[in-house]
Amino acid sequence: MGKTNKNSLSDWIKAAVIAFVIYILIRTFFFSSYDVEGKSMQPTLEDGNKLVVNKITYQIHDIHRFDIIVFHANTKEDYVKRVIGIAGDRIRYKNDWLYVNGKKVDEPYLEKWKEGFPDQDFTGDFTLKELTGGTTVPEGKLFVMGDNRLESADSRHFGFIPVQNVVGKVDVRYWPLKEFNYRFTGE
Repeated sequence: MGKTNKNSLSDWIKAAVIAFVIYILIRTFFFSSYDVEGKSMQPTLEDGNKLVVNKITYQIHDIHRFDIIVFHANTKEDYVKRVIGIAGDRIRYKNDWLYVNGKKVDEPYLEKWKEGFPDQDFTGDFTLKELTGGTTVPEGKLFVMGDNRLESADSRHFGFIPVQNVVGKVDVRYWPLKEFNYRFTGE
């Protein structure tokens, strides 16, 4: 009887160690949890929201315009922002409308937020040339903005971000539970 108990305990310890190693591998290489801090992504993401960030998706697929990403802003902070421009894009805002490569582009994720500011210029007029001196988003770079254009430090302020600084794509908001969401385009 004593030997069976030892084998059983040994099996439990092995299973726990294997589970822990799998957890660490998944967390390190595939998915991570992030907490939203601040107002820059309102109303899409709120201060205190908890997110699942997919670290592997951009190893398989390209980054797409309007993806919400987490990236290393500096050595101490990660930011969450929306991709507005990818390599080769010409970005311009005029009369609160986004133009990409000369075409007017709808931003449905901003509609609800803009309703709260009906008489206010929400984004402000600019071209990439005015902000960065260049006319297109360079290869290997992204132009990102927060959805709360009135209170977001983003590419309008710090310029393009290197693609290699991207941690991953925001796949899920899991907290608070009543705001669970996996679609962030406003569709």
